[in-house]
Amino acid sequence: MTDTTSIKHPTPLTSGDFTAAEEPFALFAEWFAEAVKSEPNDPNAMALATVDSDGLPDVRMVLMKGYDADGFVFYSHIASQKGRELAANPKAALLFHWKSLRRQVRIRGNVSPVTDEEADAYFATRPKQAQIGAWASKQSQPLESRFAFEQAIALVAAKYMIGEVPRPPGWSGWRIHPTRFEFWHDRPFRLHDRIEFRRDAPIETQWSKVRLYP
Repeated sequence: MTDTTSIKHPTPLTSGDFTAAEEPFALFAEWFAEAVKSEPNDPNAMALATVDSDGLPDVRMVLMKGYDADGFVFYSHIASQKGRELAANPKAALLFHWKSLRRQVRIRGNVSPVTDEEADAYFATRPKQAQIGAWASKQSQPLESRFAFEQAIALVAAKYMIGEVPRPPGWSGWRIHPTRFEFWHDRPFRLHDRIEFRRDAPIETQWSKVRLYP
C-alpha cells in the first residue's frame, strides 16, 4: 500500500461535509461553538487587518465581543492606530485561526462604528480594572516608562474608587459587515477543503458560494 491510497480515501476530519452549507453565519456559529469547547485560550481571538494612509497593511490580534447577522464587533480606543486607520478607510479583514480544530475563517467587509448605547452596555460588563485601564491608557501613543503608566492607573483608580466607572469618550467599538467569508479546514497531504461565500453588499441576503482549490 502506498501513500496515494490514503490520498484517494482520506480519513474524514469532520462530522459531515461543511462545504454543503448554504449560509456563512450559521456555519460560523457551528465552528465557533466547537472552538469554545476546544481552544484553551481566547477562542474569540481574531486577527484584524487594516490599511494606513500610505496603503501599507497593518494587522493585530483583537477579541471579538459579539456577532450576529449584521457583523462582528470589537472594542478599542478611537485614537488608537487601528481606530485612526478605520476612520480614514472603513474596510477591514478578519482571521480566526483555531489551531486545535485545524480550521480558519477569513472575513472581509466594510466597517461602521457601534452606537453609543452598544458601547456603554459593553463597557459596563468589563472588570473595573479593565475600565480603569481604558481611562489610563493613551493607546498607541509613546509611553515614557511603565512607571508613568502605573501612576496614571493609580490616579484613575483613586478618582473612581467608589461607584461606577463611565465609558471614556475616546473608547468605543466597530462592526465589520461581511461581504466575503472563507472557511478552511485542514486535510491530510495539504488537500484542504475551502469554500468562499460572497455578496456584493452587506445589506444583501443572498450569498454565492464557490469551492476553492487548496
